Amino acid sequence: MKKAYIFPGQGSQFTGMGAELYQSSAEARALFERGNQILGFDITKIMFEGTEEELKQTNVTQPAIFLHSVVLASTTPGFEPDMVAGHSLGEFSALVAAGALSFEDGLRLVAQRADAMQKACEAYPSTMAAILGLGDEPIEEVCAAIEGEVVVLANYNCPGQVVISGSIEGVKEACERLKAIGAKRALLLQVGGAFHSPFMEPAREVLAQAIESTPFSAPRCPIYQNVNARASTDVSTIKANLIAQLTAPVLWTQSVQHMVADGATLFIECGPGKVLQGLVKKIAGEVETKNV
Repeated sequence: MKKAYIFPGQGSQFTGMGAELYQSSAEARALFERGNQILGFDITKIMFEGTEEELKQTNVTQPAIFLHSVVLASTTPGFEPDMVAGHSLGEFSALVAAGALSFEDGLRLVAQRADAMQKACEAYPSTMAAILGLGDEPIEEVCAAIEGEVVVLANYNCPGQVVISGSIEGVKEACERLKAIGAKRALLLQVGGAFHSPFMEPAREVLAQAIESTPFSAPRCPIYQNVNARASTDVSTIKANLIAQLTAPVLWTQSVQHMVADGATLFIECGPGKVLQGLVKKIAGEVETKNV
């Protein structure tokens, strides 16, 4: 049996995340406190006691989910993945868990990524929408046909569930057109901006500099990266894919399919929530899923 550990992205946060882990493990507590020091603010207080609104801020959400995920992986007995993957932000958690990045460097990169994305969102008002009940091709065609606006596919989450990203007017128009051709739902998301779209280009440029100046090691197992859904162990490839990820779609469906094709029979979600388990079941119903 091959075990695939998967790490969630933005949207999985909840008040109280990591609190039980902090209380029950001295090793976990030390890592959480180290995280507070690196970030320069008490993120654990927001994680354990903050409001939903506070947790939704990109500069809090991303490091919070990263911290929870990586601390879980670091303190789980017998953590020996045969392969790893992460959804968007979760790719950084997966790289730390697989030994390609240190905890400190991973957290610094995530904090820089979150800050750069927040600034890009503020510079260019934009949004995202979830589209349910349509195949990928009709959605791609509708997005490509909207003139004068930027609208792209951002997340291929599972069959029948895709997220689009772009200008506010473009996304709204795409939603109306997609409902007209049979989408069960076309729901605007409460997000700060158009992640995984050309609107994130300024953030990509900032992150590229940070990644190029950060030491990486070869991971101890393959990581299936968002931009190509393929297994990577080569450091230069991993870094290039991480940089490209900000403006490219998350190929989650394809990543899970390739992991299954390469022998994964058990998917273990490591982080807050159970979102990824649900997606895996819709992509590959025959595999076993659980969380740490």
